[in-house]
Amino acid sequence: MPESPRLSSSEIGILWMTYQQKTMILTMLEYFIEKADDPEAKQIMTNLRSTMQPYVGKIESMYRAEDLPVPIGFTKEDVNKGVPKLFDNGFDIMFLRLVEEITMGMHTLNLSMSYRPDVTLLYQELTQITQKCYDDCTQFLLTKGYLPKSPYVAVQKQVEHAKGTNYISMFNPIKGKRALNTVEIAHIHHSIESNVTGMQMIFGFAQSATHQEISNYFHKGGELAKGVVKEMSEVFLQNDLPVPSTAGGNFTTSKIPPFSDKLMMYCVSLFCSFSLGGNSLGTAFSLRNDLPVKLTVFMKDVFEYAHEGAKIMIKHGWMEEPPQTIKH
Repeated sequence: MPESPRLSSSEIGILWMTYQQKTMILTMLEYFIEKADDPEAKQIMTNLRSTMQPYVGKIESMYRAEDLPVPIGFTKEDVNKGVPKLFDNGFDIMFLRLVEEITMGMHTLNLSMSYRPDVTLLYQELTQITQKCYDDCTQFLLTKGYLPKSPYVAVQKQVEHAKGTNYISMFNPIKGKRALNTVEIAHIHHSIESNVTGMQMIFGFAQSATHQEISNYFHKGGELAKGVVKEMSEVFLQNDLPVPSTAGGNFTTSKIPPFSDKLMMYCVSLFCSFSLGGNSLGTAFSLRNDLPVKLTVFMKDVFEYAHEGAKIMIKHGWMEEPPQTIKH
């Protein structure tokens, strides 16, 4: 075997995706750090920026060593720190927590597609950084009262096994609807929580986008997220469970864009991918047959929305292509 094996195709691909995501986060952090009012929030974001920045350089070095074109990603041209605040009341950390949640899943998947020791080490280190930042964000939001926990419930004292197929049905003709189990509650709560943050983000993007077409697209996405929150909240209410709500994370009245339309479109695309993955897990672990039906409809809507966004990005020349194989 060669002393320095080349990057495999999968390693080239995952490093490219990581570069896009990291440069997006670093670019957005420039703005959020500049506008942060809370010293603790500012410290969390500053720490992440300082620890993450070197890894962008490492990916660039790996690409140059392979004589591969370094990705463009996102730069200072995609952010304007001198504009008024577009978001307020803890949104920066709520947003960062959701991004780090997405990142944790991506790093785990990327580790499974890494072979070269230096690439594996890169993702192991990034995973540790991401987990630390996610925990810092969670504890900050809990302390400030911005992050509602999932409901506390009374649980049966003995272990039981499902009897008959009524367990996987929404309706029992004698007992009525089966109560949600704790696994189903967990996924529904997570769906509401993430879509509330996503809804605030995308409505803020809608009012600050420079192209009317982009603004309309974002507004459509905000309504889509609102619909998910409404449907999942109704499921909780039907089961006598409190609906999670937060007092923070709102968008302001500013219409001056802090981010380029290109960056905002990529960010929404990333959140769509996360939503598809989350709904897939919710479908897989929900045994009450009404829930997978709802989640499948959401997945269809999100997929079509993401596809529409991809067309818009291509139209405006904003969709950077991953490294292409040579056609022989």
